[in-house]
Amino acid sequence: MSLVLLQLIGLFAGLSMLAFGGGAGVIPDMQRATVDHYHWLTAREFLDMFAISRAAPGPGSLIVVLIGLKAAGMAGAAVSFAAMFAPSCLAVHLVARYWHRAARSAWRAVVERALAPVAVGLTFASGLSLMRGTEHGWLPWGVTIISTALFSLTEINPILLLGLGAGALLLVGP
Repeated sequence: MSLVLLQLIGLFAGLSMLAFGGGAGVIPDMQRATVDHYHWLTAREFLDMFAISRAAPGPGSLIVVLIGLKAAGMAGAAVSFAAMFAPSCLAVHLVARYWHRAARSAWRAVVERALAPVAVGLTFASGLSLMRGTEHGWLPWGVTIISTALFSLTEINPILLLGLGAGALLLVGP
């Protein structure tokens, strides 16, 4: 097995076990490893792959397939997929068996309250990491910040936010 395939397994199996609240929480670590450490991608390629993975049907963490494909071809894509999803699926299966039995336990409520802010913090860090990886001026930063605030504080439809942001950028220009 090639060194790159082993590196993909090590990276994504580890990230799989850290993805509390979904794959978005590990995006900063994924970006750091694939761009800065292993140099499989440029920052722009990572951002493009992130956008493609979010626009395509299915879980957004399928970005790992695109990264694996770029790093080691079809074998890399398959290995990355398995490494990202198999460990966490197995862990969830094992934990769920005991989690339901502890429905009325005090420790379960404490764990749930403790993990919620961790998931939110990891997701927020992922957004900051992606924002830093892009090259744009004050207007796109403003649109990003306003959209994030509106999305967080209101129940506005995200598609409407995308349309309003795109319209603002088209009207004012780059």
